[in-house]
Amino acid sequence: MPSHSVSLDVVSDVVCPWCYIGKRRLGAALELVAAEGDIAVARARWRPFELNPGLPPEGVDRREYLAAKFGSLERAAQRYDVVRAAGATAGIGFEFDRIKRVPNTRDAHRLIEWAQARGDAAPLVERLFAAFFVEGRDVGDRAELAHIAGEHGLDAEAARAMLASGEGSDAVEEGVRWAQDVGIGGVPFFIFGGRFAVSGAQDPRVLASAIAEAARAAVA
Repeated sequence: MPSHSVSLDVVSDVVCPWCYIGKRRLGAALELVAAEGDIAVARARWRPFELNPGLPPEGVDRREYLAAKFGSLERAAQRYDVVRAAGATAGIGFEFDRIKRVPNTRDAHRLIEWAQARGDAAPLVERLFAAFFVEGRDVGDRAELAHIAGEHGLDAEAARAMLASGEGSDAVEEGVRWAQDVGIGGVPFFIFGGRFAVSGAQDPRVLASAIAEAARAAVA
C-alpha cells in the first residue's frame, strides 16, 4: 500500500501539441511510479493556460495564423514535423492538416473546469486533445464542445447549457491569472506536491523522478 501521497497540478492548453505529448508522458511516468508501489499521486488538478488569449471568440483561419506566426507555411510545416515525430513516440498520430481554425480556448477551459467539479477531468482533456489534433474538430465551438462532452459520457445538454451561460468564466480567468502570477510562461507545466515544478513535455523518467522527490520532501 502506498505510504506517500503527492498532489499534482497540470497547467496546459488544449491547442498546445506539446501539452498533448506531455499528458501522455505524464501517464507513462505515473505507471513507473505505480510500479514502485510506495507513492500515490492524487488526481490531477487541470489548470488553464491560453496560448492565444487575444483571439476572437470564433477563432482564426489556421493557415493565416501559421503564416503570421512563423513567417511562412513552409517554416510552420518544418516546426510541426518535429512535433509530429515527438508525438509518434507517445502514441499520438497528429493530423495537423485537418485543423482549419485556431480556436479561442476559453470555453474549452470552462468545460474542463465543469467536468473537474464532477470528477476526474483527465479523460475529457484527452478527448479534447484528440478531437483537435487528430480529428481536426473546432474545440472553440460550443456546440462541438457539448458534443465532445457527450462522447466522453458527460451530459451533453447540461454541458451545452453551461457553455451558453457565464458559468466557469471567473474560475478560468482566475486560473489564467494564477499561472501568470507564479511566472508560468509556457506549457505544459507540472507541479508535484505543490512545490516541485517541471516545465515542458519531459521524458517520463524525469517526471517520475520529480514525483519521487516531492514524496521525499513531504516526509522530510
